[in-house]
Amino acid sequence: MTTRLTDMIVPEVFEPYIIEQTAEQSALFQSGIVAQDLDLSLEGGGKMFQLPFFKDLDGDEQVRQTNTALSVNKISSSKDVARLHGRANAWGAEDLTAELTSGDPMQAIANRVADYWNRRWQVLLIATLEGVFAEESNLVHDISKDSADSDSKISGEAILDTKQKLGDAKEQLTAMVMHSYIHTELQKDDLIDYIPDSQANVGWGTYMGNTVIVDDGVPVDDDNDNKYTTYLFGSGAIALQDAPVENAVETDRDSLGDEDILINRRNFILHPRGIKWKEEDLAQVENDDGEMVDPDFPSNGDVKKAANWERVYELKNIRMAKLVTN
Repeated sequence: MTTRLTDMIVPEVFEPYIIEQTAEQSALFQSGIVAQDLDLSLEGGGKMFQLPFFKDLDGDEQVRQTNTALSVNKISSSKDVARLHGRANAWGAEDLTAELTSGDPMQAIANRVADYWNRRWQVLLIATLEGVFAEESNLVHDISKDSADSDSKISGEAILDTKQKLGDAKEQLTAMVMHSYIHTELQKDDLIDYIPDSQANVGWGTYMGNTVIVDDGVPVDDDNDNKYTTYLFGSGAIALQDAPVENAVETDRDSLGDEDILINRRNFILHPRGIKWKEEDLAQVENDDGEMVDPDFPSNGDVKKAANWERVYELKNIRMAKLVTN
């Protein structure tokens, strides 16, 4: 008797297993950029989630004086807003055949699906950052030129000037996401440091003490002498949390097509701390009836739009900055 995918996948077991595998294998998690917000409950439905926070105390202190009462001040609060994302995909058994022929089938499938979501999260994160930095230009340091020269290349000085965007909070920036070209240029100059695997978070090395993540999905302006974006992050700059999904994992069998099918649905937030979602410009989508309707969830194109974002934290508490070089 042949073992089918449906014989191996128990949805209520597979779903938490995939979530765990995704986090364990993600360079974003391992670098500390993304942190799960276990205090944020996404139960109960809804597409927008409030993240209230207290503002810092401000104002001058009062000089003590006999027979004079102190004035009582209040602490102010505000709110960040995160948007729920809903994504899904389905795979046929042909994509899994090679890995299902030996070893641990569950582990093989989990690795494939977990790796897939890691890649897609990084794509969504980079799209989100395009929108965030389009709205918040005060966190952008652009030294690129239409005709590249030595002053427009990535350097220690450029990194320090980018960190200075956060003022006295600059030491919060501890990780970088860069294009492979920029990483190679740093390698050529012997500027990437490598530490033992037992001490490393991810395998791309460090630059000026910052954990390096390499992703060719970062923006590159090919029309102007290749202007490359490098992102700097602090620990926990991005909040990620999974939300409950009806039928998050399903298996099916197309008997006539001799095909096993795995379906994975995920709802989650992937939110830059301190930049609230405003939902002012979402592109309509075409449904199965050919009608143009408002989307239930934003697309990658939607999150790239500056109009959908607004900074609510003090600038130096954002824990993100953007550098553009040649």
